[in-house]
Amino acid sequence: MIKQDILEDHHNTIILALGSNIGNRAGNIEKTKFHLSRFCYFLKVSKLYETPSWPNRSNPKFLNLIIECKTSLTITDLFKKIKKIEILLGRKKSIKNAPRTCDIDIIDFNNSCKNIVYKGEKIITPHPRMHERNFTLIPLYEIKKNWIHPKNKQKIDILIKKLSPKSISDIKIYQTNGIIKYA
Repeated sequence: MIKQDILEDHHNTIILALGSNIGNRAGNIEKTKFHLSRFCYFLKVSKLYETPSWPNRSNPKFLNLIIECKTSLTITDLFKKIKKIEILLGRKKSIKNAPRTCDIDIIDFNNSCKNIVYKGEKIITPHPRMHERNFTLIPLYEIKKNWIHPKNKQKIDILIKKLSPKSISDIKIYQTNGIIKYA
């Protein structure tokens, strides 16, 4: 057994993606952050970004952001609390990728690869489609420019360069005063 130093950090470093495309989207994100702050210590929070819904662009636009934080929770306990927050904020069981008030994804957990099944739901880190998503990569790059994908070992700037020009032009920094600036 290895004894840990009393000063050693016993917290997990995680990256979470938050999104909302129903109701007061910015308000939903703020409420989500409030609930997460009960068990996560925020290290860095990206700006809000607005993107068309995916895969159905006719659905309302999404607001998204990325948070890097620390938690003492295991990945399974984190997942359980996240699901409770989504329900608390009005997320309903629906078809995949349907509009929602609150969406929280675990993007990274201790920069490691995990594949766990909990009550029939898969918890996979890094998130299996994060490297294809502008609304994950761009905000993550904002707060963690040196991040490296734990599975494919590619730097985030390389992953961003693989996005299509359309995907890059679709994402905008969202200003809560109603003015939208290009990223």
